[in-house]
Amino acid sequence: MSDLAATQDLDARLEKYRTELTGYCYRMLGSAFEAEDAVQDTLVRAWRSFEKFEGRSSLRSWLYRIATNVCLDMLTAGNRRARPMDLSAPTPVARAQLTARPEVTWLEPVPDGRVLPSVADPAEKAVERETIRLAFVAALQHLPPKQRVVLILREVLAWKASEVAELLDTTVASVNSALQRARATIAESAPAATDAADALDEEQKDLLERYVAAFEGYDMKALTVLLHEDATFSMPPYDLWLQGHDDIVGWMLGVGSVCRGSRLIPTVANGTPAFAHYHPSESGDGYTPWALMVIEIVDGRISGINSFLDTDRWFPLFDLPARLDKE
Repeated sequence: MSDLAATQDLDARLEKYRTELTGYCYRMLGSAFEAEDAVQDTLVRAWRSFEKFEGRSSLRSWLYRIATNVCLDMLTAGNRRARPMDLSAPTPVARAQLTARPEVTWLEPVPDGRVLPSVADPAEKAVERETIRLAFVAALQHLPPKQRVVLILREVLAWKASEVAELLDTTVASVNSALQRARATIAESAPAATDAADALDEEQKDLLERYVAAFEGYDMKALTVLLHEDATFSMPPYDLWLQGHDDIVGWMLGVGSVCRGSRLIPTVANGTPAFAHYHPSESGDGYTPWALMVIEIVDGRISGINSFLDTDRWFPLFDLPARLDKE
């Protein structure tokens, strides 16, 4: 095999792991962009040191070892990405103020296609989707980095304790102990199960259609019917978050009333339904990006509306149009 062919062959062998490695790094880091950077660094390191790879483990395991070290290095600063509800109590709408925090504060949304590899097993696919949900990834951020590694590899990717121990250069007993502590921490935060985007039944599809109609029509009575009584509403990069019908509707009819006349275009983020929220343009000619709206559904009603406002980052990442024309 020529040098060029060998290089192309190695590139192809490494590249086929990009999506699953990005999913792993996203769960570790809580950032779509940092995860992609971590995977790129991982593949570059693997390519440069491939001659030292002696095949004592599988190529996949070797790549995960490199990716783990990259993520652990990135986490040494101690930063932990979070959602607004992880940082404070809900604010009554009467006292609501918009205070932005730096980008590195926030847990980021991610397109499913960037982090979910194609798997045939329905049960495996369900675990993959469940463990990229915003609430689950936020719960992972409460774990010390090495506990995070252990929980993801053991519970999400179904590695054996011996395989994790080899990756971390530790003992099986140490891995099992870390897993037990990680499970206890995750149980304390108890992220609620939310409905996945790819398995919506007719009732859930109807719920989302009614949500779009209520939001675009700015019908707060219709919207209230669709929300859980303790539904949450957040808008990173602002640390404000609201909870409950009265405060959410109060916000929508107050400061949020600038959203009247908006359009919602369906997409998918973090394994759950999402919408690209477009706002009427100032010129009155069409619509411009306003937010990426990630929806959480529990027991047939909407439990969370997470509006990520940095559309300059999110819309290109999700391959969403830069504007919509007027119909």
